[in-house]
Amino acid sequence: MSARPRSRPAIGDEIDGFRVLNCLHVGGMATLWTVERSGSPARYLMKVPRLGEGEDPAAIVSFEMEQMIMPRLSGPHVPKFIAAGDFEVLPYIVMDLVEGVPLSQRLAQLPLRPDEVARIGSQIAIALDDVHRQQVVHLDVKPGNILLCPSGEVVLVDFGLSTHAALPDLMEEEFRLPYGSAPYMAPEQVLGERRDPASDLFALGAVMYHLATDRTPFGDPQRMAGLRRRLWRDPVPPRQLDPDFPPWLQDTILRCLSVDPAERHPTAAQLAFDLSHPQQSVSGDRATKMHADGPFAVFRRRLAAPKSKPPRRSNAVSIASPAPILAVAVDLDEGSATIAASMRMQVARILRTMPQARLACLNVLKIARLTIDTALDDESRNKHVQRLVGLRHWAAELQLDPSRVTFHVLEATAPADAILEYIAANRVDHVILGARAKSIRKSLLGSVSAAVAAQAPCTVTIARSRGTYED
Repeated sequence: MSARPRSRPAIGDEIDGFRVLNCLHVGGMATLWTVERSGSPARYLMKVPRLGEGEDPAAIVSFEMEQMIMPRLSGPHVPKFIAAGDFEVLPYIVMDLVEGVPLSQRLAQLPLRPDEVARIGSQIAIALDDVHRQQVVHLDVKPGNILLCPSGEVVLVDFGLSTHAALPDLMEEEFRLPYGSAPYMAPEQVLGERRDPASDLFALGAVMYHLATDRTPFGDPQRMAGLRRRLWRDPVPPRQLDPDFPPWLQDTILRCLSVDPAERHPTAAQLAFDLSHPQQSVSGDRATKMHADGPFAVFRRRLAAPKSKPPRRSNAVSIASPAPILAVAVDLDEGSATIAASMRMQVARILRTMPQARLACLNVLKIARLTIDTALDDESRNKHVQRLVGLRHWAAELQLDPSRVTFHVLEATAPADAILEYIAANRVDHVILGARAKSIRKSLLGSVSAAVAAQAPCTVTIARSRGTYED
């Protein structure tokens, strides 16, 4: 006969080799405890669902989902899974105790400076991109589930409402009402759609709006009628509350808050890219908007608003992103025209097959290690500016929408290191470089293309023309 299931641990309890030290938090669906394990100096976090009389049955179902999802997640943006307990005795999840503070602790300091909003938003987007690539949609992105670490990175917690592309969605199967945090929930999530990564981008937009304005974009409705209003009402633009709010950041936040998921950024990585490169932002009407839409526009949207779950979008959770960030490292020196044309052809071919891809055109302005470089060339023109102009000329033949292409001159002593650092910082999915003709200097020092190909954490294509070689 099995032991009677316990509803919660107590301080001092020994559970499967873990000793309970203290209670950290009592939430609506679970309690959090600090535990230690015999023979280890480390402290861990134990999460236990609330199972007492009158508790929400969704607490059990969401905990089952989290028990299935957590062992499948890894990386710096999620807590490391350690162990799980059986429902027959005491259900629990033990994970690393993350050194970080919840973003919710910053709410007393609102509004934050725009540059701080963009920095935090970019780090959250990077974390979301990481879990999306692991086939998970979080579905409860809010300040309390975002940990800010001393390193500057973000860790996402609480995957009880999440979905995994390879797992059954127990929350969808057993409940008809949407679960989530009302101030940040996406419109399609209100209608029951739970597998679109764009829902997390909407929630991030709502978080950034909150950080920037000290108010949530749609209030905190507690009934379905109130939740559904976000299907036709638009938020007050941040610039109405603060006329000095940066137009580019308003454009980015309001794009995240688009009712139609297809109008948001194609991926979290592209959102992080925009937040990290404001100088490259291409702003539209959203950027300068000073007032929410009038009653007639709201009425028209209300009549057109969907009444049920929208059709599943083609870019539901997938490891292979349909909207990658593509980087091309262009050599603008004389004699590289043939290689440049070959690279342009490679880029055009990729962009034709992936219409949502983003292109970053790079050039490395090499600087001396020991001597002081001048910013001007022999004709007294700014070198950095001339490189930017050259990149724009190189890309002109691609005839891309300005919102799909950005230009970056990297000043560095080691070109390969600069390119690798850019790839890592901007989560580039594919980089294209050119192989130049054989030379004594390359034989002695090696090539940039070879160094990048050997170390890049993404797909690398090396373009060459007749008479060149790849080394």
